[in-house]
Amino acid sequence: MASDATVWGWDVAAKALDVVDDPYEEEHGGDITVEQFGRSNMKDKFKSRVLSGSGAPAAAMMESVDAAAWVDTGGLRDVSGWIEDAGIRSDFVSGKWGPLTKDGSTYALPWDVGPVAAFYRNDVAEEHGLDMDGIETWDQFIAEGEKLPDDVAMLNLPPNDYDGVWRMMFRQLGGLPFTDSGAVNINSETSLRVARQMKAAHDAGITSSVASWSSEWFSRAGEGSIVSILSGAWLEGTLKAEVGDTSGMWRVMRPPAYESGGNRATNWGGSNLVIADQVSDAKARRAWDYMQFALGTKEQQVTMYEEYGLFPAYKPAYESDAFDQGSEFLGGQAAGRMFAEIAPNIPTYNYTTDTPEITKAINSELGRMISGELSPQEAVDRAAQQVANRTNRDLA
Repeated sequence: MASDATVWGWDVAAKALDVVDDPYEEEHGGDITVEQFGRSNMKDKFKSRVLSGSGAPAAAMMESVDAAAWVDTGGLRDVSGWIEDAGIRSDFVSGKWGPLTKDGSTYALPWDVGPVAAFYRNDVAEEHGLDMDGIETWDQFIAEGEKLPDDVAMLNLPPNDYDGVWRMMFRQLGGLPFTDSGAVNINSETSLRVARQMKAAHDAGITSSVASWSSEWFSRAGEGSIVSILSGAWLEGTLKAEVGDTSGMWRVMRPPAYESGGNRATNWGGSNLVIADQVSDAKARRAWDYMQFALGTKEQQVTMYEEYGLFPAYKPAYESDAFDQGSEFLGGQAAGRMFAEIAPNIPTYNYTTDTPEITKAINSELGRMISGELSPQEAVDRAAQQVANRTNRDLA
């Protein structure tokens, strides 16, 4: 095993890896260096190093949405044997493994999942008399949002991430982007229902249009002119880091259902750690040893959840009392147990090497729908045709 290894990550996830760095080195020796990048920069840089065959770090973050495409590069190390030797496969939520696996081999170790909530500014909601506890459906969510003044948005629909919003809502309804036979399925009745719901929220005048992860996004979340953000559980850590002075003002609620009694469980995001195939066996061994310590132990997963809100895919962590503790940032709300209840009910979803085409087509065509250029039906039809043309797949 090599004496050192470098790990790449972004945002609070990189900070979380740094938190478990010292405990690892105390118990296992070695020298782990965690390097933090911007999200897009790290993705581009790592993928280019993998494709060029040199310059990659020993280990790096990989979002589940990118997994099929990254695995398909052939540049990731098969870690199946190490997972089986460690006996930890069944300790992770089963839905995480699909995108990480190809032809019976597994190319990453799961990290976190993203059970979705609406993170909202409770102080602003109370100031304007909103009944957030009474919201169950999208109709009720919009009705409460209409109580806000014009310069305060109930929800942000980020123009750079319409696909993220659509995927979260589509998955909530059990939608799948491709049928079992591989046909493009994003013009289904389920997809159309999601598009209509997004357009209805926009047309009701309760939404803002600010790019996610931009300085304006954080600024408006901090000042409270955007009341709620739909996101995975990991957003708490990001908000703590970026708008820490609003601690105690936030709360979370389950995402609105489409009808009373409807499903309110879905997912947004979630990451894993991979090892580049180009690194030496000794470096790979050190990287795997660190990954197993960070992601495959209850203590370290709970530490990263408590410090940065990264909700673990490692199921033994759910036994911790930490998930029943009130969060100071969320005004004492015990959000962890709510997320633990949501996680097992998240519908499955299929990511493929063509997922990036879905992302591009949905973001483009729903953007034209929001601007009024296309109807919801035209938007999903055009997106589906675009994907079919680019991937040589049939339409469902």
